[in-house]
Amino acid sequence: MIRPWNSFSRSLLFTALAALGSSASWADDETAYFSELPVVASVSRLPQRIADAPTAVTVIDRELIKASGARDLSDVFRLVPGFQTFPNNTEAAQVTYHGMSDGEYSPRLQVLVDGRSLYSPLFSNGVNWATIPVALEDIERIEVVRGTNAVSYGSNAFLGVINIITVDPALAHGFSVSASHGSQNVRDYGLRVGGRIGEVGDFRLTYRQQNDDALNNRGDWIDDFRSRLFDLRADIAIDAMNALQLNAGRVEGVTGIGRLNGGMFFGQSTNPIRSLRQTDTYAQLLWRHVVSPMADFQLRYAYVSDRSDDAFNIVVPFVPPQTFHINQSGDEGNRHELEFLHNLKLASAGRLAWGASWREDSLRSEWVLPGQGTVRRDTTRVFGNWEAKPATWLTTNVGLAGENDSLAGFLWSPRVSANFHVNSDNTLRIGYSRAHRTGSIYDYRGDYWSSLTKYQYKADSNMPAEELDTWEIGYLGNWRAWRASLDVRLFDETMRNRLYVIDRDASSPVRDSVPSLTTPIQDVRIVGGEYQFKWQPFEPTRLVLTQSFAKIESDYQASALAYPYGTLGQLTANQNIEALTERSMPRRSTSLLWMQTLPFGIQFSLAGYWQDKMKWSANSWSPKYRRFDSRLAYPFRVGGINAEVAYVVQSLNGAHGEYKAYDGTGNDPDGTGRIVDRRQWISLRLDF
Repeated sequence: MIRPWNSFSRSLLFTALAALGSSASWADDETAYFSELPVVASVSRLPQRIADAPTAVTVIDRELIKASGARDLSDVFRLVPGFQTFPNNTEAAQVTYHGMSDGEYSPRLQVLVDGRSLYSPLFSNGVNWATIPVALEDIERIEVVRGTNAVSYGSNAFLGVINIITVDPALAHGFSVSASHGSQNVRDYGLRVGGRIGEVGDFRLTYRQQNDDALNNRGDWIDDFRSRLFDLRADIAIDAMNALQLNAGRVEGVTGIGRLNGGMFFGQSTNPIRSLRQTDTYAQLLWRHVVSPMADFQLRYAYVSDRSDDAFNIVVPFVPPQTFHINQSGDEGNRHELEFLHNLKLASAGRLAWGASWREDSLRSEWVLPGQGTVRRDTTRVFGNWEAKPATWLTTNVGLAGENDSLAGFLWSPRVSANFHVNSDNTLRIGYSRAHRTGSIYDYRGDYWSSLTKYQYKADSNMPAEELDTWEIGYLGNWRAWRASLDVRLFDETMRNRLYVIDRDASSPVRDSVPSLTTPIQDVRIVGGEYQFKWQPFEPTRLVLTQSFAKIESDYQASALAYPYGTLGQLTANQNIEALTERSMPRRSTSLLWMQTLPFGIQFSLAGYWQDKMKWSANSWSPKYRRFDSRLAYPFRVGGINAEVAYVVQSLNGAHGEYKAYDGTGNDPDGTGRIVDRRQWISLRLDF
């Protein structure tokens, strides 16, 4: 049940206001001080100091990525307040912000690599973390926008944005090799080479492969995983005013799927052991042109092709025998995207970033789009962000975007915020924004039978988009004398038309003729607060503490409850889906990272994660857990070669569940859980 602003909400607001009570006096040179604050460009598409940005931003640098001990990119976001993730298993890892974790992918969180969106028409208009096209060692930094940003990145930047910025090739000259071997058959290898392109540019070419036998104690499920990545980035300076950036590559993820004791049909398994092969092939060309010291623009084109396949055959002993080819993920999705962005300074009126984009998505699937061939979807968008500083103590941001979608119609996304620089150490921010999330091509056009007699799914071509109104209050404290900073965000997010797939009631006498469909089922409210605290008490010591607190409430829409023969008519299904919404984010979660430089340059880090129980799916729970990861590394130099040997242990404290039901004893009696047990490996890297 959604309730009005209550004591829980007010107490969070008072917490932020009280933090301003310890404010110091104005610094003598405000400009010099703020110039040392991190500069980000992911919020408004303008380079801004974090103190001027219209919403909260977490910056994860290369040192934090390395210290986290992460092997997969998804693990890194455990360090960001409000984020949840689980590791690869029979399903690709997921990363969410403020829950709402529908389906197999992450459809409400925009993910970018060097400006290119990883949303895919193939993967339900979401992100497939099994085919992330970037190696951890190639990441310069990650800017995480904690809050909606549809103004800057389109309708599906719904709850947040992850912007991954890779290393400049000019800083990656030479030859680097790495290898990691460890438990659960971890076998990872990497190779990177970089150098000059004549007299005009630089390039970086990376190969990376990962292999493991997956999680322990997984019942009769099979979920080993391997991936291969080839990635190229080349930067070319045409002249003093023009530059080109080229990105291209391919990543393949192969997951072992199926069950040893799956259902049988004429003596053959309906879920046999097999490989799910998914690939992502991409290319991007970016042209930057400096018009004057006051203005520049960029033109970007990107192409992505995603494919998936897990085919197997079932032979039915008719006379004569017939072979049925089953390939439920045998699909292909493609995307073409063209974007223009213009940044300029408006003299005393502030700065403006505006632009326009066009995108064509296409999906071909003989399974869920039978007889429809290739289904196409066009989206055009115009957007703008204006930053103004009418006074030294005030920064304002106003943004507006309009988007026309050939399947979803026209959508507006506005944003307005004001940042009050109380003094040189403290900034208070208040803002409002509206965002939309549209469904996938499957949601609008899917129509298929899973057998000759079973109508599986029928789309609604008039399905409305989700709508999100966000109010937030933020506080940023940055204290140079103490080498510490505090970032607090309080949020009130109201979502209307939460989209969900309503299944058929299996007990209905007409169940085989009533299809499932994606439809608005709930209105949702997410209220809470989060903070991140960074402190360097001594030169060799760094601490990063984050916490989030949230409460989610929901109300069913009458039309969803009235869907004939739908599972929402059953009390148990109704309660399960309500719980999935309201516990899709833990009520409380905490992370703590300690980084320590020891004698002889040895690097030590310890990360701890504490998370309340939550739900990733309607019929299971992820229990409350705690987890500790550690890394010990020794960088050295031998014969003119820079090298590093490292020992990493994940889940030092042993087995626990992070995805589905787990009884807390190390057992998984029903085979539905995924047990994260201790994993350790040794790595060696050589830089020539």
